[in-house]
Amino acid sequence: MNTPLKPLGDTIRSVSWEELPASVREIPENFDPLAEGVLMKHQREWVSIKAKIKLCAKGRRTGITFAEALEKSIRAASRKEAGGSNVFYIPDAKEKGLEFIGYCARFLRNIAEAQSMGISSIEEFIFDDQKENGETRKITAWRIRLASGFQIVALSSRPASLRGLQGIVIIDEAAFHQDVQAVLDAATALLIWGGELVLISSHNTKKNPFYQMQEDILAGRYGENAVVMIITFDDAVANGLYERVCMMNGEVATEEGKKTWYNDIRKAYGPRVGAMREELDAIPRDGSGSRLPAIWIDQAMPEVRPVFSLTLSDDFTNMPEPDRRAYVQDWLDKEILPELEKLDKNLRHVAGHDFARHRDFSHLTPAEIDQNLNRNVPFVIEMHKVPTRQQEQIIWFVFRRLPNFSGASMDATGSGETIAEYSADEFGHDLIHQIKINRAWYGQWMTKYIQAFEDGVLTLPRDANLEADHRAIEEYDGIPMVNKARSQDLKEPDLFRHGDGASSGCLMWHASLNMPSIDTHILSKGSRTASKLLRGYRSGQLTRGFR
Repeated sequence: MNTPLKPLGDTIRSVSWEELPASVREIPENFDPLAEGVLMKHQREWVSIKAKIKLCAKGRRTGITFAEALEKSIRAASRKEAGGSNVFYIPDAKEKGLEFIGYCARFLRNIAEAQSMGISSIEEFIFDDQKENGETRKITAWRIRLASGFQIVALSSRPASLRGLQGIVIIDEAAFHQDVQAVLDAATALLIWGGELVLISSHNTKKNPFYQMQEDILAGRYGENAVVMIITFDDAVANGLYERVCMMNGEVATEEGKKTWYNDIRKAYGPRVGAMREELDAIPRDGSGSRLPAIWIDQAMPEVRPVFSLTLSDDFTNMPEPDRRAYVQDWLDKEILPELEKLDKNLRHVAGHDFARHRDFSHLTPAEIDQNLNRNVPFVIEMHKVPTRQQEQIIWFVFRRLPNFSGASMDATGSGETIAEYSADEFGHDLIHQIKINRAWYGQWMTKYIQAFEDGVLTLPRDANLEADHRAIEEYDGIPMVNKARSQDLKEPDLFRHGDGASSGCLMWHASLNMPSIDTHILSKGSRTASKLLRGYRSGQLTRGFR
């Protein structure tokens, strides 16, 4: 038998089962951790990796910590010649330390009943953590002592020094520790004495040392004895995560239930697409957090105003074009025209249009510019699965009826280029700005749009979806922008918005700051509306505010 580990501190008391987290207490009494199929495919692959440094970049709810607790319980219960070792678990929060040691206790208790292994109960003790300057602090810790002579120890917080811990060190949610780089440096030093280092975490932006270490390992900078495994939420779902959740909860797994469960988890992130991709898909964000404070959005939405949504079926495109046009024209006459007729004929109007054809919403944002140069959005139009020809029909219908129409900025990226170009031919290339939306454009114009919220010179319809779109503005390497990237959704790819209303609003703001002078527009070639504007200019209706 191995010589028992030198005591790390005197036992204060034994921890009762009732003190453990609910996630541990809810494990069924008849749970057999050694049974075939207990671990899912990705969990089995993870624990089978043999390396001095193991790094797992994971999506949430993938069960990696659970699998790690099972595998390390067996390691600690094994004799030295069979690969046994001390195990130290260092979480980012106290509750996780108690949860991990609880998992190990449950696994070991059930294994012991089958194989007559001797284990002690969970002990609580004080771990003396000595800093490099000689100062000492007290850290609450929990341990299980095994007949093998090894221990499993879970700490309540990160110690200042890890160099005295000989064995396997697991750092959970490594990217969220207070000083990530210091943890990685100290833990790596353990390898000098033959230890092993396990790093598990969701990502916390690309600038985090955890992500940088992942990239260094993948680039071969840590040698052949360091391994990275990336496990996404979708990987876990494909390997039976939903079915495991149902089994643990005593529920019956169904296809419909799986679909609802999956989509509810995705939708829980709302407009925070970057956070969803980071936490579920293990894709780190360039930046962090919403750039537009919720209070500014709320102040810019003083009242409920119309939000028109036109969603067409997939079969609509198979109808003859005259029938499609007649259907949409009827909708325009009944829904949109009454709102257009309410607009102030003495004010200038502009618009922004963010194009989408299938998955996202094509979004049109008109705005009036009042005497105080505020931009007030009277209504917005959302188009989903609307053919390009009908989008053109809707947009031109609105442009022709906006009083003193002074310009529009249209998304000319990808498929949007065609409709933006045709609109410029119809209304004048000086009035229609064809915008290639990219990082540079966002860097210049999204900042100005955000400033409008801060200055209180913009009003929008009070609408939950429009609010969510604006909360999707995030900062990436110092540039506020809408990240259009999306995750791979299970069944219903159209459930998730991607900030379309915010992009459209930013385009509207661009148009309002780039209105042509009346003389320039009248003289532009190819403008079919020039004669109408000239008549308005001569009658004195369009003089206000034009340069």
